[in-house]
Amino acid sequence: MKIRKIVTLVEEIHVEGGKDVSPPARVAVVAAVIENPWAGQGFVQDLGPGIDENASDLGALLAPQVLAALGSPAEAYGKAAIVGLDGEIEHGSALIHTLKFGDHFRKAASATTLLPAVEKRGPSGVAFDIPLKHITDATIRSHHQSLEVRIADAPHAGELVVALAAAAQGRPQQRLASLSTEQ
Repeated sequence: MKIRKIVTLVEEIHVEGGKDVSPPARVAVVAAVIENPWAGQGFVQDLGPGIDENASDLGALLAPQVLAALGSPAEAYGKAAIVGLDGEIEHGSALIHTLKFGDHFRKAASATTLLPAVEKRGPSGVAFDIPLKHITDATIRSHHQSLEVRIADAPHAGELVVALAAAAQGRPQQRLASLSTEQ
């Protein structure tokens, strides 16, 4: 795995809807900008070797970093794979939609739900929204949220941006009734 850089973003919301948020709501993202392991090879039928060589190492690298950046236990989480213009969306999906990648985050966060994800192809600086859901119950509405991310110089055409995001709480000032009230 060839890493060009790692980007860490932390957002702290102090006011939402004109009301103070106490304690401030924290969300963190750690993104690795890596060389696409399938770049320049044309159509690759068997993505397995590239998955085996990269997915677990990438998950092991990013999971502890995003939780450290959050600075609190995670209550919600998500992931992203953004593919440069010379790659296929399937290249990003191959790395993040495997237990070899996601189980590092699930174990580190004591989570049981599937990680919600976004995959997309785009040029350097493309904006993407990472969806977040509760770490143990995907039906908890307060934790359904998203975080917009943009890395000015990534991904280059032959790169991938692979990111993990974590939130220490649900949406600030959330007040929707629980899903059980509609069933």
